Amino acid sequence: MAIPVRRVTRSAARDLSEAKRECTTQEAAQTLQQDEVKRPQSPPQTSRDEHPVESNVQTIAKLEREAIDQQSPIDRLTAGITRVLGSTTFIVIHAVWFAVWIVMNSTRPPFDAYPFSLLNLIVALEALFLTSVVLMTQNRMAQLADRRAHLDLQVNMLAEQELTAMLHMLHGLCTQAGVSVSIHDERVQQLLKETDVRKIAVALERERAAEP
Repeated sequence: MAIPVRRVTRSAARDLSEAKRECTTQEAAQTLQQDEVKRPQSPPQTSRDEHPVESNVQTIAKLEREAIDQQSPIDRLTAGITRVLGSTTFIVIHAVWFAVWIVMNSTRPPFDAYPFSLLNLIVALEALFLTSVVLMTQNRMAQLADRRAHLDLQVNMLAEQELTAMLHMLHGLCTQAGVSVSIHDERVQQLLKETDVRKIAVALERERAAEP
């Protein structure tokens, strides 16, 4: 049975139209991808409205929280005891305790007669334990102080390296721009060189050793 020519023509036209539509869609997609590749990517959004001081405060607070979280149960216990020892309440309690003890052993049949040997023994034992607690707390504080000192040293060394690099970049820009810069000051020439921290430390030790 012969197929009508009109139906074949309509089918071919429909196929041709769909093929053109697909080609147009693919070309549009390729063009969009190329535009996205060529388009400069915007930098990640940061908290530009945040003040540098607030950012520094948050960073320091985070470091302090991390230091507190790293404490062992013994460190927490000794820190709590040390806070109590340094309070006015601790002094008042001991003053009242000593006064009551002395009065009770002076006005009635004493259970700890003068010179109050039992009281001296209790106070000596208490002083021994409290001294150990205070020393443990001081060791912990010394470790934190050393950690902060090392961090300060790292930041200072990084800042010195950045300043030296900036001076080299400024000198290079002046040279490239044809600006003649004559450096006659020895201090400026020394600043263009990277600072040797070891030499400074050795010189400082020598100066301290030479002091009477």
